[in-house]
Amino acid sequence: MGNRLSKIYTKTGDDGTTGLGDGTRVPKDAARVAAYGSVDELNSTLGVLLAQTLPPAVRETLVQIQHDLFDLGGELCIPGMAMIAETDVVRLEQTLDAFNADLPPLKDFILPGGGAAAAQAHVARTVCRRAERETVTLARGENVRAEALRYLNRLSDLLFVLARVLARAGGHGEVLWQHERRKKPKS
Repeated sequence: MGNRLSKIYTKTGDDGTTGLGDGTRVPKDAARVAAYGSVDELNSTLGVLLAQTLPPAVRETLVQIQHDLFDLGGELCIPGMAMIAETDVVRLEQTLDAFNADLPPLKDFILPGGGAAAAQAHVARTVCRRAERETVTLARGENVRAEALRYLNRLSDLLFVLARVLARAGGHGEVLWQHERRKKPKS
């Protein structure tokens, strides 16, 4: 294994810069840092979700995704690095299809909720969407592999499906948006 962190603070970031995995110093608000920072936040959000009681298949899926996200963060932190493969994207698609197969078709929009685990999956989904947007922003100015973008896109879809699964597994059910709750204005 590479370097071990024995000293947590280095003071090298006191000037508003941070080091990428290749040693390059960049501003802490650079697009690359924002992208891998949101991927790290997503991984932490999944850690909070994993602190809930979850069905074993969901737990196993989320732990695998956490490992993938660590790889993706490394890929985004080290320009030119390739860690996420097309097989990872395909695995997400197959997992999504398997979980979605037992769900009823959507007829209405779903509000975030449906119990603590489902609500946390919705939070993870929105953090994933932000990570995807920030990675797209990065890709406008720098090289980002298509697999990384596809992975984040599929993952947000999978997290939506897992939120639905968890709402049902927890016995809370999905919270449907009641679009007819507003009275129509009189003409």
